[in-house]
Amino acid sequence: MDPIKIQPLGVRHVVAMPWPGRGHINPMMNLCKRLVRRDPNLIVTFVVTEEWLGLIGSNPKPDSIHFATLPNLIPSELVRANDLTTFIDAVFTRLEEPFEQLLDNLSFPAPSAIIADTYVLWAASVGTRKNIPVVSLWTMSATMLSVLLHFDLGPVRLIIQLDHLAGSAE
Repeated sequence: MDPIKIQPLGVRHVVAMPWPGRGHINPMMNLCKRLVRRDPNLIVTFVVTEEWLGLIGSNPKPDSIHFATLPNLIPSELVRANDLTTFIDAVFTRLEEPFEQLLDNLSFPAPSAIIADTYVLWAASVGTRKNIPVVSLWTMSATMLSVLLHFDLGPVRLIIQLDHLAGSAE
């Protein structure tokens, strides 16, 4: 019997779309760095606003991770806390179209997947329209996910549930 020869899959391209805010970009970049370390045939296009590129563009990254930018159509990171509602609304309503245009203009091989922050809700719609699978990355801690999933329990029952979980982990 002949041994099975494993054929390389060739170059694959993933587009990463983090929520444009602190605490979301770093976890997405960390995931992308781990992915390209595991697969030398993977190319990542990491999408950020022009402002964010100025904030993180000089940080070290593997050569197979490339930045692409969306225009600054949302309030600046420096002042977004002054009116968080406007910032969130802008991300939800103003970045989808430029992101879709960016996908149309990429010079790499066609994306095989989109990794989107869970809060970038429109990424799934774009992926469906472009026939590109979308993976959601939850960038917050598992504890925060548990809090949100059990929010209906109310504060007292939630604290008891979290205490129980913390006790079982010890």
